[in-house]
Amino acid sequence: MSAQFLWYIPNQVEPGHRGDDVVEHHNSLQTLTSHARALEEHGWGGALLGTGWGRPDTFTVATALAARTTTFQPLIAIRPGYWRPANFASAAATLDHLSGGRVLINIVSGKDNLAAYGDSEGDQAHRYARTREFLQLVRRLWTEENVTYRGEHFHVTGSTVALRPVVRGDRRHPRLYFGGASPAAEEVAATEADVQLFWGEPLDGVAERIERLRLLGEKLGREHAPLEFGLRITTVVRDTTEQAWADAEAKVAQMAAGHGVAGRDRTWRAAVGQQRLLDLAARGDVLDDNLYTAPGRYGGGGAGTTWLVGSAEDVARSLRKYQALGVTHFVLSDTPYLPEIRRQGDHLLPLLRD
Repeated sequence: MSAQFLWYIPNQVEPGHRGDDVVEHHNSLQTLTSHARALEEHGWGGALLGTGWGRPDTFTVATALAARTTTFQPLIAIRPGYWRPANFASAAATLDHLSGGRVLINIVSGKDNLAAYGDSEGDQAHRYARTREFLQLVRRLWTEENVTYRGEHFHVTGSTVALRPVVRGDRRHPRLYFGGASPAAEEVAATEADVQLFWGEPLDGVAERIERLRLLGEKLGREHAPLEFGLRITTVVRDTTEQAWADAEAKVAQMAAGHGVAGRDRTWRAAVGQQRLLDLAARGDVLDDNLYTAPGRYGGGGAGTTWLVGSAEDVARSLRKYQALGVTHFVLSDTPYLPEIRRQGDHLLPLLRD
């Protein structure tokens, strides 16, 4: 398939996410809509909307933005446990129907303030077993009628989703993205997800994980279309290589001084994927050609732990190397978000679509 290029809308109550400009009404419908429309105007397919207790409700934000745009695809991050499978399947199918098939879903199984919304979970094995059932049941509810399912964590009897997702070509329902690097997470990805998202690891690490997931899918008897792969990473793009590195190093200096970037959520340290990123700094500040690992030392977490830095040509060259490994979905971002939507849309994306 052709590559998919998405951005990131942070969906935060507090302004200044990862050094973004602090503006009045930063999470108002008007401001968020301006980001979504800028994405449409500058060549992006859509954006990932973050989730977590304490943020604005992700599905509500996605619905509002879908109603105010025409091509914008919200990649809606959701959590099993916050949602029940049948409720979620119905809500997502309805929005997909109303938006003309623009919904994408990112299933998140990492840590959250579960007690705040009445959820609970056991160990890692329990968490991913529940996620597996959630994915299995949602997919069935989107594609079958009169579904009866009896699992350890979820069950329905005679369940039919009234509005169906949009079917178009090979698309039978919204694509299901998934992340996670532990053995339990990889088993779920290999058998149940449509797209495995990676953080910004070096090329050798991504190549190793792609091969492992493909073999795991064969071993476990994957029943769906072949697993696809995506990369979620920060991209620091400037007119010249020198200016990009000067700006990146200045940002890290601010982080080291405790300015401009909030401290990392400490629960992330326990995640296998996050720890893989933090461990990269031991290999050097710059890996491959331009993968900058220093941000992880000073508060960068998730997609902000490692950055691809350089001119548009430099970053495009690096992203093409990930494409050559089999990565076809890219979720990029840098701050300030709105100006970077325009800059990278106008200068980076054309180089990736040649």
